[in-house]
Amino acid sequence: MTRREFITLIGGAALARPLSARAQQQPMPVIGLLQIGTPSSFSLSGFRQGLKEGGYVEGQNLAIEYRWANDDPGSLPDLAADLVRRQVRVIVVLGNSLSVQAAKVATNTIPIVFGHGSDPVGLGHVASLNRPGGNVTGMTSLSSELFGKQLGILHELLPYAHHVGVLSNPTGPSHKSVVKDTQTAASGIGQTIEVLTANNTSDEIAAVFARLADEKRVQGLLVSNDSLFRTRRVQLAILAARYALPTIYPFREQAEAGGLLSYGPDLANRDREVGHYVSRILEGEKPANLPVLQSTKFELVLNLQTAKALRLQIPATLLARADEVIE
Repeated sequence: MTRREFITLIGGAALARPLSARAQQQPMPVIGLLQIGTPSSFSLSGFRQGLKEGGYVEGQNLAIEYRWANDDPGSLPDLAADLVRRQVRVIVVLGNSLSVQAAKVATNTIPIVFGHGSDPVGLGHVASLNRPGGNVTGMTSLSSELFGKQLGILHELLPYAHHVGVLSNPTGPSHKSVVKDTQTAASGIGQTIEVLTANNTSDEIAAVFARLADEKRVQGLLVSNDSLFRTRRVQLAILAARYALPTIYPFREQAEAGGLLSYGPDLANRDREVGHYVSRILEGEKPANLPVLQSTKFELVLNLQTAKALRLQIPATLLARADEVIE
């Protein structure tokens, strides 16, 4: 080997090593998860499945920064700002529109992908479902369309129930639409609605049930899809059983926690779609070009143990339509 060949060989190796090293040292993308609840209150299996199907696995080629508000809405702005300082690639919100609003205030450049049941256009999160514009997109299950079905199911179970209570969070962003949409849905099937409100404490929720038991004003109850009631699902199930009040919920977890029945979107499927969108954005797509998807998969879950405790006979028509029967 000549001296010139030796120098060329060494020089080529010197150039190749930094290129290889740079390829190996490509930073792992980091996304942020902003949640109003606690780690134990939400399942992330559907979301992780969607990421995996898009080619991303936490700990292998993706890192996730978790920010939990622990049921304190007031902490959301600081948590969102912290994710922005961390310079995450995407901010993900599952199940709560307040978290979307906090993230939207914190940044107009970092993509935000949500999955919740509120109206993202009415709340100002996106310009339209088909053309969201800006840095926000995701998946919604519009609650206004669910209330009619939920009240219809409750009427099928309790044909004598003409006066139904609706439990809503008055500080939630969807409270006004909950009141309007449930009243509209109820009038279509000859029911009247009484709006019951509870805010951020367990005591307020307990007081609502105690007052209903004393005054016997409603014959059934519909719980709105506010994240507060999702995290308080065990308390709600216990109170509904204690005061023998037939109650329909929007989330499967609430029936699994002892609630009588639930009808609402398949959250695992919704979160899976959110994971798909996050993967696509990490690959370079823009949220402004990704239309807001609407849930098409819904599930009815019946808890026969609770029905038995309430001395209720579940109609055969409901049993036949149930996606799951808890025995």
